[in-house]
Amino acid sequence: MLRFEDPIYLWLLLTVPVLLVINLIAWRSKVKKLRAFGDSALLKQLMPDVSKYRPTIKLAMLLLAVVVLILMIARPQMGTKISHEKRSGIETIIALDISNSMLAKDVAPSRLSKSKLLVENLVDHFTNDKIGLVVFAGDAFVQLPITSDYVSAKMFLQNIDPSLIQLQGTDIARAIKLSTASFTQQDKVGKAIIIITDGEDHEGGALEAAAAAHKKGMNVFVLGIGDPKGAPIPDGEGGYIKDNAGQTVMSALNEDMCRQIAQAGKGKYIHVDNTSKAQEQLNNELTKLQSGQTDSVVYSEYNEQFQAFGLILILLLIMEVCLMEARNPLTGKIHLFTKRFSMVVMLVTLGCLFALAQSDRHYIRTGNRLFRQQNFAKAEVEYRKALAKNSRNPQALYNLGCALMLQQKDSLATVLYQRAGELETAKLRKSKSYHNIGTICQRHQLYGEAIEAYKEALRNNPFDDETRYNLALCKRLQKNQPQKNQSKNNNQDKKKKDNNKQDNKQKQDKDKKEQPQNKPSQQEKMSKDNAEQLLNAAMQEEQNTQQRLKKAMSAPRSRKLLKNW
Repeated sequence: MLRFEDPIYLWLLLTVPVLLVINLIAWRSKVKKLRAFGDSALLKQLMPDVSKYRPTIKLAMLLLAVVVLILMIARPQMGTKISHEKRSGIETIIALDISNSMLAKDVAPSRLSKSKLLVENLVDHFTNDKIGLVVFAGDAFVQLPITSDYVSAKMFLQNIDPSLIQLQGTDIARAIKLSTASFTQQDKVGKAIIIITDGEDHEGGALEAAAAAHKKGMNVFVLGIGDPKGAPIPDGEGGYIKDNAGQTVMSALNEDMCRQIAQAGKGKYIHVDNTSKAQEQLNNELTKLQSGQTDSVVYSEYNEQFQAFGLILILLLIMEVCLMEARNPLTGKIHLFTKRFSMVVMLVTLGCLFALAQSDRHYIRTGNRLFRQQNFAKAEVEYRKALAKNSRNPQALYNLGCALMLQQKDSLATVLYQRAGELETAKLRKSKSYHNIGTICQRHQLYGEAIEAYKEALRNNPFDDETRYNLALCKRLQKNQPQKNQSKNNNQDKKKKDNNKQDNKQKQDKDKKEQPQNKPSQQEKMSKDNAEQLLNAAMQEEQNTQQRLKKAMSAPRSRKLLKNW
């Protein structure tokens, strides 16, 4: 693979056509003067040793020498080889509990923030390993498919918060099952499921799921975060979450449950506190797992190749100096520089220049062939070779983005699509770049960014119906999110108003008690008892209604979630 260490000097190649134009002007001026001097046929007879093609050949050699000199200044380098080496690594799926109970602050700054920091430090220790992210509460879904793109892992980690899952609660069993299905099919690779939770399992079945995961060759580690004594859960409005009875919920770490899950999964339970001991213990446990062999493309070191270009430069200069503009009397009978020979030399020279300018096209075509064969890793290598030749090739940037996206390296693919869209001049290809950016953002529920990308795609290709449909879908999904939050806030405001009314009623009753009054009659007492019975009946009906509503929400899975933390 040939590359240039200092490609900025390649801009000096623009001087070559300038020199060619200058020489062309000088040649036309010379011809004009000769015609003014006399008849061309007569001048040809008077100067029999003058060659018509030798000056052209000398000029071509000189210009080619300038090109080679500029390439030398740009420091050409060649990789000794590109090898597909086998590297040792493990596969890790991190299942992160994002239920509301993870907002408790018994671990600074909070359970969820501490968990994110722990995962980020864990990723920093990874080298040849693969990682995936699963988030769960009352439900579970894959936040990041298993990948070796650590930049994407950190990016998606920062976007995790309890609002990603509307169905609250804690279903550890579902998280383990989803994590088990998220690994690759590669054998003889150490596989670990790391569950970060406070251990409040509301659904059950976690022990069976952990045991089933171990039978498939996966070790289940549990990181219990929080205080066993319990801590209140902030509600985001300066208060704390309360249960149906109006009591403040105290979320406590269930260490017994965490130990049992880790024991069933043949892993280890680690308690996470405000120190860094948990991080060290987890790293030590992961190093004990068997490391498998994964294919990885490794670029070898690059060697300087200016010597070869210098040799070519010296040969060109020697040939240019030795070649006379007039015929040598000793070799006058040998007609090497005929019109046909001159044309061949010019074509070869132009072909060499064209090959230097179009060498990145060869790598793109090779990468496209591998891409069609669904060999995305090798296609990525070819596209990177093309970019090493020409870092501003928009087609190479776009194709590399496609290869990375199909390898679940979304963050880097987005950067490449953005660069391709900025450099591309053809509107249709520009539209495809922004369409793919929108697809990635939509996949990760970044609807605002997806909408802007789809709009840019439609500006360049207004007839793309698929982009128009995705734009409308993202607008609807973005519109639904604040509505849900608004309905939640309305319910909270309603509760506040009811509490205020109840407080006012209690104050009025207290004022009445402080005022002198006669002993209530039996009829008044009976009315008061009836009112309390009606109030209790209304409260019970409200609880039954809420239970039926939650049951209807979870009907497809036949679940009864009575807790929202």
